[in-house]
Amino acid sequence: QLQLVESGGDLVQPGGSLRLSCTASGFSLDEYVIAWFRQRPGRERDGMICINRDGYSTNYAESVKGRFTISRDTAKNTVYLQMNSLKPEDTATYFCASPGIRATQCPFDLGDFDEWGQGTQVTVSS
Repeated sequence: QLQLVESGGDLVQPGGSLRLSCTASGFSLDEYVIAWFRQRPGRERDGMICINRDGYSTNYAESVKGRFTISRDTAKNTVYLQMNSLKPEDTATYFCASPGIRATQCPFDLGDFDEWGQGTQVTVSS
């Protein structure tokens, strides 16, 4: 089973930037569709952005469009979430997830994501 591990969460000031990483041991992430989700305090988990196996991205959230980007580094077997112009409302636990080995495109139904990392905390505060 794919085991995803997120890292890079931190405390950052409003307007700042942060890059999160998603890695997996023993699996090539190039073979997987990967998305980033977040869960803000007291709220449900929301899909942010996804990258398919061809490297094309799909935005799930209007609130992060133009500020968050997703990318792959094949050599490092890592998927990144670059977050710019961070706001206090971006404070959340961030998760990477995958719909599994058979998926080639970012799913329309976010319920298709069934493999998850443990999350990394991002706090945006002055």
